[in-house]
Amino acid sequence: MSQQSAPADQAVDPRRWWALAVIAIAQLMIVLDATIVNIALPSAQKALGISDANRQWVITAYTLAFGGLLLLGGRIGDLFGRKRTFTVGLLGFAVASAIGGFATEPWMLFGARALQGAFGAVLAPSALSLLSNTFTDPKERATAFGIFGAIAGGGAAIGLIAGGLLTEYLNWRWCLFVNIPIALGAATGAFYLLKRDHIDKSHRVKLDLPGAVLGCGGLLAIVYGTSEATSRGWSDWLVIGCLLLGVVLLVVFALFERRTTHPLLPVHIVGDRNRGGAAIAVGMAMIGMFGLFLFLTYYLQVIKGYSPVMAGVAYLPMTAAIVLSATGIAARLMTRVPSRNLVVPGLLLGASAMAWLTQLEVGSSYVTMVLPAELLLGSGMGLIFMPTMSLATLGVAPSETGAASAIINTAQQVGGSIGTALLNTIAASITATYLVTRNAADPAVRAAGAVHGYAMATVVAMGIMLAAAVIAFLMIDHRPAPGEAESADSTAHALA
Repeated sequence: MSQQSAPADQAVDPRRWWALAVIAIAQLMIVLDATIVNIALPSAQKALGISDANRQWVITAYTLAFGGLLLLGGRIGDLFGRKRTFTVGLLGFAVASAIGGFATEPWMLFGARALQGAFGAVLAPSALSLLSNTFTDPKERATAFGIFGAIAGGGAAIGLIAGGLLTEYLNWRWCLFVNIPIALGAATGAFYLLKRDHIDKSHRVKLDLPGAVLGCGGLLAIVYGTSEATSRGWSDWLVIGCLLLGVVLLVVFALFERRTTHPLLPVHIVGDRNRGGAAIAVGMAMIGMFGLFLFLTYYLQVIKGYSPVMAGVAYLPMTAAIVLSATGIAARLMTRVPSRNLVVPGLLLGASAMAWLTQLEVGSSYVTMVLPAELLLGSGMGLIFMPTMSLATLGVAPSETGAASAIINTAQQVGGSIGTALLNTIAASITATYLVTRNAADPAVRAAGAVHGYAMATVVAMGIMLAAAVIAFLMIDHRPAPGEAESADSTAHALA
């Protein structure tokens, strides 16, 4: 079984906690950007004259580039140094955000979002691998990953709040401009605080370009196919074709990686049962989580009449639950109990949140129906994110942490894309069936049909969470190394 251990010859970086702040800020920016623009989309569409058919590209351009290029971005960090790629990713993200904020034509905004996604694909794996290489002591690693996991889980909800505030009180463009000071500040901090890990040319292995084309092409096809399924449906020929093409490319990619001398994704990294179980668990958890975001955002704004800001504020309890669960529970227990003893209960809590929402109705109260589900899901996701992210780079050589980090990031991105498309399609289909035998012209009937669709789609989300719990139980078998529990208390109270 895998065990966490710090290399004896690795000197402790005295600035590691400041480095954690820089890495956490960068991660928050990435997660925020996944949702902050969603709130601004209607205003941006009106200002730039974007058609209804093309408005999805504001979101899809980002998810395509981000999800499709993660494997390449992770490996680039391994080959050229994580500090360098981390800084380049931040600066590139700032430039892309500025272009998007100043956009005067739809194509400028689409291009800027794709550029954001590309630089995000370089930045995200570098952030996680920097964290893994900076914190090798088990008790400090638990603290660092607790904070990082809380940000990964709660940042999306914070993005909804920030998007509402910026759009309502400033302008939709500030949902992009806000990234500039964050990215520049983090890049400055990275320059001074992160340890240099530049790899000179004499020790640099070749980049696996055929593997990059196959792997990234497969992911691009899958992410694009799931994105198009939202509007076209899963039976559309383009959706099916993209999904099949993606699977074929990834199969060829896997076969090619077994034979090449410098693989983009070394086989032994993928083959580890703990890492594989963690990636599957977090990917399936993201399906349910992003589906919940989608349904509750529409429910609160369209059905209950909440403003964008109030809808964002309504997610605060879930964000708080994620933070408390990750830092107050998971970080304290990670050095004491087997990892699956955190991940499996977390997934079961997520499933119970979905089960609760199957009772959702038009007249349901926020306090009695939405709030309990948010608290259950938030508590569960806090238990999931922290150990799975730690397992993603556990036992990996420092020269391969970028590739390992890309696996968990890819699982999150693909899971989120599939969750949004799959659950939205299911909800829309159930709603349409509901309205066939009723007076669809009546607004009250339409609202009831929409909520019925949301509630039934959460049954599917619940099933996915339960299946993930079974997979995590069977695959994840990591246990803390002997002596870790005794040394954990000195760091745990720092989280209080």
